[in-house]
Amino acid sequence: MRRFIAVLLSVMLMAALLCACGGSKNYRDGTYTGKSQVFQGDEEGNGDGYGVVTLTIKDNAITACEFQTYEPDGTLKGDDYGKVDGEIKNEDYYHKAQQAIKGSAKYAEMLVTSGNPNTFENEIDAISGATFSYNQFIDAVYDALAKAKE
Repeated sequence: MRRFIAVLLSVMLMAALLCACGGSKNYRDGTYTGKSQVFQGDEEGNGDGYGVVTLTIKDNAITACEFQTYEPDGTLKGDDYGKVDGEIKNEDYYHKAQQAIKGSAKYAEMLVTSGNPNTFENEIDAISGATFSYNQFIDAVYDALAKAKE
């Protein structure tokens, strides 16, 4: 009787473990690029644009990630982001725009730290000053993961 109970408990434990893994997806090893839709920011145009993510998957884990944001016309948001006609005409606006770029870069770092393509969204929080980029990042990661599915 004890042996029967031990076997029954083992079978139940295995079944529970298999059910817990049921939501996981498998991804092919490789490097994949994803692009978000073009987002519209606020009334002043802050946050307009899209994001592009390039991630590397190895053994069903995300091992590397890069994320960049672009203006709707395809211009990379870089050192000039927040300038008007190539000049800093509003120091606060420029500082805010540059903070958004720095915050955006942290999303890629958090994704690699998480490493899990199945639960990453639960482990990455929006960063103050880069919330529009957060939506672009999540959208772009899902696009890249769709290309990596087995």
